[in-house]
Amino acid sequence: MAKATTAKYEQMILEVEWTDGSDTYTNVCGLVDVTINRTSNIDTSEIPDCTDESKPLSIERQVRSQEVTVSASGVWALSSHQNMLAWWRAGTTLNVRLRNAKVESDGATDDIYAESGPAILVSLNNGRTKGQKVSAEVEIQFDGVPATALVV
Repeated sequence: MAKATTAKYEQMILEVEWTDGSDTYTNVCGLVDVTINRTSNIDTSEIPDCTDESKPLSIERQVRSQEVTVSASGVWALSSHQNMLAWWRAGTTLNVRLRNAKVESDGATDDIYAESGPAILVSLNNGRTKGQKVSAEVEIQFDGVPATALVV
C-alpha cells in the first residue's frame, strides 16, 4: 500500500503583507484554525429538445465566476491586534498569501504552492469566556481570483 504524502499543520500558511509593496508577508499570530474556500459560481440553463418538445429539458451549467475566501479562528494575539483592527477599520484591501510550504519544498515543477492577491477583511470577531483566552474569528475575501506561484 502506498501512503499519501501529506502536509503538516504548520506548512499551510495564511500571511498578510501589512506594508503595501514591501513583499514581506507575515502570518497572523493566534489564528490556529484556517479554512480556505475556493468556489465556482455556476449559471444554469434549461435547454429544450427541438425535435421533441415533450421531452424534459436538458440542464447545462457553466462557471460564471470564481472566488476564494478564508475563514480563521483562534486566540486574539497582542502582536496582531493593531494590524487587524486597522485593516478592518480602513475597509481597504491588503495583499494576502495562502502558501503550502510542503508543495513549495517538495512539489513537482509547475505545481501551485501559493495563491496571493488583494483581499478584504470582511469580518473580525472577538469573544470572551470566563477562564478562557479572548478568541478571534475572521473572514477574508479575495478581490478577484488570487494569482498563483509555481514550483520551479
